[in-house]
Amino acid sequence: MNLPTRKPTRLHGYDYNTPGAYFITICVRDRKELLSEICVGTGVLDCPQNRLTVYGEIAERQLMRMRDFYDNIRIDNFVIMPNHIHLLIQITGERQFRDGPSGTPVPTNSLIAQFVGTFKRFCNKEYGENIWQSRSYDHIIRGEKDYREIWEYIDTNIERWKADCFYTTKRS
Repeated sequence: MNLPTRKPTRLHGYDYNTPGAYFITICVRDRKELLSEICVGTGVLDCPQNRLTVYGEIAERQLMRMRDFYDNIRIDNFVIMPNHIHLLIQITGERQFRDGPSGTPVPTNSLIAQFVGTFKRFCNKEYGENIWQSRSYDHIIRGEKDYREIWEYIDTNIERWKADCFYTTKRS
């Protein structure tokens, strides 16, 4: 049986332990809208409101908890959407080792992969189930202009929800 070939999601040859900024997207499996609900705004200028569900509140709490485990990763900005999370993070220092005890090579054992994996595990433990898609998406920030554009994208993601590539008309 011929299985489809997956497109690599990591930049070939790039060391994902390198200090710098990264844009990470973590998705819920099958695009189920478990993390929040975007509601028509009733406040200033009728802006949409993002109301976190219990799952979203756990995700937010676990993101804040990551600071206790990764002192060389800083979360600069994030948004928890109904079926995904966008993170703008900074690696602020080099990691001390390159390969794990099993000899897992970079980038599988990269600091970014460890951070995402730890976050998912902590959430899943509280959820009592695995809700996450197995892979995450990343983008290496390439300069100040790129950084500002990603920041703006995160800040305006709620307003653009129905135009978002992760938007689905089916409700969970």
